[in-house]
Amino acid sequence: MINKKSRNLARKRRHLSVRKKISGTADVPRVSVFRSAKHIYAQLIDDTAEATILQASTMFSETKKRLSVESMKKTEIAKEVGKHLGEMAVEKGITNVRFDRGGYSYHGRVKSLADGIREAGVKF
Repeated sequence: MINKKSRNLARKRRHLSVRKKISGTADVPRVSVFRSAKHIYAQLIDDTAEATILQASTMFSETKKRLSVESMKKTEIAKEVGKHLGEMAVEKGITNVRFDRGGYSYHGRVKSLADGIREAGVKF
């Protein structure tokens, strides 16, 4: 019998490797990314206080109002979610963040989300 490791377990192992090096503070929070087959989630986390500062997702009503999901590709939707999170961060006075890709490869939806955050004026 073949023992094949799941992709998600490999992703979690990579994520732990990244998390050893990256942590967020109140001044420079960590942007954590999770993507599923249909949705993408991002949140700003202060690891010192163990609290989520801001969050954005395709599931939230504020983000859904900005999107026309039927006519957009997943990468375009991810970029809009990133813009929304970036705009909320700038309103709170957060201009620098650390990007935690969550064990995913930095391309496709993850890269689009990061580009959207940068377009809103947040640096990392």
